[in-house]
Amino acid sequence: MHIAAVASAFPGNYHSQAQVADALQSAWKLPEEEARRLRGLFRNCGVEGRHCALPLERYFEFERFGEFNDAWIECALELGERAIRDALARARVEPREIELLIFTTVTGLAAPSLDARLMNRIDFRPDTRRMPLFGLGCVAGAAGLARASDFLAARPGGAALLLSVELCSLNFQREDRRPAHLISTGLFGDGAAAAVILGAERAVGPRILASRSVFYPDTEELMGWEIGEHGFSLVLSPDVPAVARERLGSDVDDFLRAQGLSREDIAFWVCHPGGPKVLEAAGESLGIGREELRVSWDSLRRVGNLSSASVLHVLERTLAERPPAPGSKGILLAMGPGFCSELLLLQA
Repeated sequence: MHIAAVASAFPGNYHSQAQVADALQSAWKLPEEEARRLRGLFRNCGVEGRHCALPLERYFEFERFGEFNDAWIECALELGERAIRDALARARVEPREIELLIFTTVTGLAAPSLDARLMNRIDFRPDTRRMPLFGLGCVAGAAGLARASDFLAARPGGAALLLSVELCSLNFQREDRRPAHLISTGLFGDGAAAAVILGAERAVGPRILASRSVFYPDTEELMGWEIGEHGFSLVLSPDVPAVARERLGSDVDDFLRAQGLSREDIAFWVCHPGGPKVLEAAGESLGIGREELRVSWDSLRRVGNLSSASVLHVLERTLAERPPAPGSKGILLAMGPGFCSELLLLQA
């Protein structure tokens, strides 16, 4: 199976860390000492700026989860349609060729789901299989590629499409000043990404050679949502980097060993940029330096953590800016709630 094209889409509003900090300081009327701590926390996120679904002042106008979610549906539809159309155009694939449409998010709710609503905007076939996914979080971009590949294993001439839309800013909690929420306001950005995956007979783009899912028992408290009357509130444990440091290296080694390979056979890395500490821990565990993860670091700096869309954005930029040598092998990986990881072996 081959990844024929990847395309990202972003909202038009782009705000620097300083602008976000100024808005929070003004709205919360923070004393100088608290404002200084907030800015220090933001600096440690490794993010210079990110796209937001709304202008900053709008976030303080909403009081109820339903208002945020209505804004999520409106913006998600526009971004999702744009990402899909761009990815299809790059792959030179028509909408009616798509047999499976996978949609993933963890930042908003809709029933009918976004994929169903997009069926009425884009000329997909009525018999297109739809697979909406919710709850995988940051790992879902990698997992979606793997599930599309699984589907196409029995359809060598087929085509599938994966869409991720994550509008993290629309989970802003006006009165929540706990550390996890403050980190989320400094770390996460908004964006969408779509990928077109083709069967083995349609050899266009990097090939997916194999994939593996790894679940870590009894780690569900590390990351996720607390869901209440005000919507989604982030659960984010400081132990996440430790899990990445302890597990990723051995998990990748086991995965590669099953394919008759070792880390020395890997020429490029496509890693979800979960945050500075997670990226550092991943590099240490995998035995690779900052240069090997340069695109991930730069994606984090420019647009923040996009949850499930991030690894697809990193893949898009890797193929465009640092195209691997033909025939070289790479690893695409992400971690997310569960706690779990998803690994894919690629060949350029």
